Amino acid sequence: MFLNPEWLMQQGKDAMLLHQVHSAYSDHPSHIAVAVSGGGDSVALLHLAYRVVAQTGQTLSAVTVDHGLRAESATEAATVAQFCQTLNIPHTTLNWNGTEAQGNLMAAARDARYQLIADWAKSNGIGHVMLGHTRDDEAETFLMQLGRGAGVDGLSAMDWRPRRLGIHWGRPLHQSMRSELRDYLTRQGIEWIDDPTNENPKYLRSRIRAAMPQLADLGLTVDAIATSAANQKMARAALDHYAAREADTHLTIQGGDVILPRNFDCLMVPQDIQRRLWLASVMWIGGGDHAPRQSGLSQITHAIRDGRDVTLNGCAVLVKRDHIRFTRELNAVRDLRCPTTEIWDGRWKLTGPHAPDLHISAVGEEGIRQCSDWRASGFPRPSIISSPAVWRSNTIIAAPLAGFGTEWTAQIVAPFSMGKNVH
Repeated sequence: MFLNPEWLMQQGKDAMLLHQVHSAYSDHPSHIAVAVSGGGDSVALLHLAYRVVAQTGQTLSAVTVDHGLRAESATEAATVAQFCQTLNIPHTTLNWNGTEAQGNLMAAARDARYQLIADWAKSNGIGHVMLGHTRDDEAETFLMQLGRGAGVDGLSAMDWRPRRLGIHWGRPLHQSMRSELRDYLTRQGIEWIDDPTNENPKYLRSRIRAAMPQLADLGLTVDAIATSAANQKMARAALDHYAAREADTHLTIQGGDVILPRNFDCLMVPQDIQRRLWLASVMWIGGGDHAPRQSGLSQITHAIRDGRDVTLNGCAVLVKRDHIRFTRELNAVRDLRCPTTEIWDGRWKLTGPHAPDLHISAVGEEGIRQCSDWRASGFPRPSIISSPAVWRSNTIIAAPLAGFGTEWTAQIVAPFSMGKNVH
């Protein structure tokens, strides 16, 4: 699955792009997929991947998400399918009804796209999906985040090999310019689709893209901005490193909860390191792929100052005299139910005498009334009611954290990691 160096050297101007695509994954998986919208970036990526796998023997598939946001989208997806057919690449179109989206339409479309592609990939035994993000995308995202007042994390360059929703995503062209990919397609005689959304001033990214020539005249070129994003990424890695060291010193995990000192200032821990510890705790307990905004973390700051509890991203933050406890919010898991053989809430594995008529749900208000000795567990009430329990219909059989039901145990199977706050 390695490219022949002699063949690569014969590819002239295409050699570097082909090398970048081949290097998307260090383990060179046997089956990869490319997410193709029909735009120049993704079409170029698909064709480059097609040339690479012809040399390596890997299997290549393509997938397109039709968001249904424009009348032309179905035709564009069909055009991609036809292009794939000419290359003998298996292609699938996934559909999403974007007209029903609430709130930020672009964010909703992005999340839907990732989820649909991830589900499709896993159902087809594909663990690696490549995306056509470029250096231009990096610069545009940086400026969008800058306008929102983002800090180091928000201004950091995109991870080019992220893992999300159980899939290894790859951005092999993250160092390439959009113009380079258009030039490649022109050399290959391949047409692409220009999405009119990219020129619609309704969207912030479109306005920033239109302003890039003027910014370049001021020295704010795509290359300069992307370089700043890369520098921010290095700074973020350093901060995460020192936050992990402080976690080793000050962070305690009890059951599924995280306990941290309330007054970090007295321990001479910088505010940004405190914030990273809070963020990692919220992400680990609350789950999800998106970290809360800075305004959300500010809620924790105000709650600690005022001595009151607060909830954030499905996590309850209990503020005590000398410490703060992060636990699961009951409302976030109140309706979460699964067989006892499955992982509950993405973190809990229960072991005991499984039976088909049993299920896992939160202890809840009803369950804690049936666990008369729960106080002996040492956990506060909010931690107990949001913890997993084994139920038979409306009768609680076991609640391991509450010390109820000796035949069952509960174990966390998602280890705490400071890396959870990187996005």
